[in-house]
Amino acid sequence: MASSSSSSSCYLLFFSLFLVSMAPLLVSADQFAVGGEKGWAKTTGNDSETYNEWASQNRFHVGDEALFKYQKDSVLVVNKEDYENCITSNPISKFADGNTVFAFDHFGFFYFISGQPGHCKSGQRLIIRVMVQSEVKPPQNTTTPPPKPAEEGGGDHDDDDSFRFGPPGSIFSGSKMVVASSCFMTAVVAAFVILCWFV
Repeated sequence: MASSSSSSSCYLLFFSLFLVSMAPLLVSADQFAVGGEKGWAKTTGNDSETYNEWASQNRFHVGDEALFKYQKDSVLVVNKEDYENCITSNPISKFADGNTVFAFDHFGFFYFISGQPGHCKSGQRLIIRVMVQSEVKPPQNTTTPPPKPAEEGGGDHDDDDSFRFGPPGSIFSGSKMVVASSCFMTAVVAAFVILCWFV
């Protein structure tokens, strides 16, 4: 068995490594550039994907940010009804700086539209669903039926089953990276504890 001073050193080392292993859980946030390279711009009808199709390819969590890059336009945060009817007169928040970073501070649905006349009706609008971190579930052995195509103008998106998302992001997306780094650090801490135990 180890001496008292080496045991104290091992416990201090263990505690330090434990704190370091928890750091990824505290600082894991991603910033998503809305619309990719195109940014936040009036849709032309020849676009490769809509803003909602872009959003469905990403996973948003509390703490993540949406980056809106635009020129001669604005971003309005609105409620569901104003989103569906493209009403710009009563926004929850309005941004017009051309480089807006919107931080998601709670889970749920966020509705964005352009403040320029006619842009929302042409398709420059976006719904982002921010998920609770604990919603990540292990894959099941059952097959899920494909989602039904969304009708023009949206639907009732308050029901979790009515608004499905596409496949999750890459292996290095925010929540997967947090899990992987946390597991790795836990293994490192365990190795040091075992090493200290026998020293």
